[in-house]
Amino acid sequence: MKVEALKQAFSKVYHEKPTGCYFSPGRINLIGEHTDYNGGHVFPCAISLGIYGAASPRTDQKFCFYSANFEKQGIIEADLKELSFVAEDSWANYAKGMLLFLLKSGAKITHGLNIYINGNIPDGAGLSSSAALEMLIGVIVQDQFKLTIEQLELVKMGVKTENDFIGVNSGIMDQFAVAMSKQNYAILLDTEEIKYEYVPLDLKDNVIVIMNTNKKRTLADSKYNERRSECEKGLKILQEKLAINSLGELNSLTFDEYSYLFTDEKLLKRCRHAVWENERTLNAKTALGKGDLNEFGHLMNASHVSLENDYEVTGKELDTLVHTAWQQPGVLGARMTGAGFGGCAIALVAKKHVEDFQEKVAATYEQVIGYQPSFYLAATADGTKIIE
Repeated sequence: MKVEALKQAFSKVYHEKPTGCYFSPGRINLIGEHTDYNGGHVFPCAISLGIYGAASPRTDQKFCFYSANFEKQGIIEADLKELSFVAEDSWANYAKGMLLFLLKSGAKITHGLNIYINGNIPDGAGLSSSAALEMLIGVIVQDQFKLTIEQLELVKMGVKTENDFIGVNSGIMDQFAVAMSKQNYAILLDTEEIKYEYVPLDLKDNVIVIMNTNKKRTLADSKYNERRSECEKGLKILQEKLAINSLGELNSLTFDEYSYLFTDEKLLKRCRHAVWENERTLNAKTALGKGDLNEFGHLMNASHVSLENDYEVTGKELDTLVHTAWQQPGVLGARMTGAGFGGCAIALVAKKHVEDFQEKVAATYEQVIGYQPSFYLAATADGTKIIE
């Protein structure tokens, strides 16, 4: 969205000019799924699909939120002195949560704002629209009130919004990737130590194709929290013999050695995924560093198999997309990305095969599922920023 169009759209709603314009990207995770809340590594990058925002100051204590993506809801108002979760406020709860934790951190927010939102991330697609919104609100407030808050602090407030305000026990990956990404790089993030490094994302003659199942899923209503709880139970079993704080501290050999401790096969499978996926993520970073995209693709495939069989978070739609993608010429690897239960998958595809790939995958998907998927070519992007 061009800045001028954003300004005009803001003025149409609020009848004044904005004093700042902003962009917050979505994200994909290349590999390392359901490892972030298990103290493991993740390997995300921000993408050029995202959420645009514009804002102007008010003279009262009200924050007014308007989203072009939810026009029927009109302007949603929230008073700075009464920031509570209200189900009818829908998407604006993520914004209210960020405001609440900004205030709790001591941020001097002295008046309200008019805020306009327009995103091109498909809602419920698992590309982190909620984290993009949280980081957008953080940067808007920081800019409008000239606050000096470290980017990592905004990230942590986003996680608190998800965990304590919305009620989803998610990890740090989404907000971190959205806020901290650099164009043309992926981030290898150690979620236990919060150590990270930027890894050049040189895909040569290949591109990442995002495949949207068009089956929406809401994390708060999914089995996401259940999976986290299962991993916590499994960790306690392992801690009877091992001095560890998280599953991310284990390698696959040690895990296999102590897997006899499990009497519940379901807990064994959940923990096995977390441990092996963490190892795959570190191996994927090494493969990318060597320019070995074939190995990188194999690790993507293995990740999906584990998510399908051990973690059981894929489902018919995602499996149909990924299994069909594996059969197409020019595909180095494919896997679900995000929390699962619907949402999106990604495939690493040779540029010359992309058009044919999309046609064949769409045809099979429609035949099996009954409706079309959507495709997007993912360009990498910088983290949340002021655009004017």
